[in-house]
Amino acid sequence: MARRHRLIRVSPSAVWDVLADGHRYAEWVVGTARSEPVRGQWPHKDAAIRFQVRLGPLRLENETVVRLCEEGVALELEAHAGVLGTARIAIELRPWGEHCLVIVDEHPLQGAGGRLHNVGFDALIQLRHRTMLARLARLCESRASDAPHLAPVPSAVPGVEGAGHA
Repeated sequence: MARRHRLIRVSPSAVWDVLADGHRYAEWVVGTARSEPVRGQWPHKDAAIRFQVRLGPLRLENETVVRLCEEGVALELEAHAGVLGTARIAIELRPWGEHCLVIVDEHPLQGAGGRLHNVGFDALIQLRHRTMLARLARLCESRASDAPHLAPVPSAVPGVEGAGHA
């Protein structure tokens, strides 16, 4: 079982906003060239996204189905990858101060991936997760930095608004 975590420097709701946007799936999932919601309302239970994987000139269409959705907290997906089979991918969001600890847990269920599952396979999944979580963090954190700040920055000097921290 491949389990990895990353602290993302935004709120859990900001991370959820990215996870809940089915059109952005290909931006953070490693190996995915493009994606689009095809059934249901993503990320609700039984909704599906079709995604494309490119291997040189080959383009493979696959699908990911939501198996569990606890809004703002957890998302469990079943990824279908053709002859490779299916995998369970669980994403958990935990508040960590003002930030979000994202925990990803993935393991193959059926097909070649399930039959060939071993420690080496888990190591490859770990590498994939490292990149995937880095992409997710970059998306969430850049989105937060693009958002206008509505509240004044607290001052280090009493009575002076907006001075902030040095």
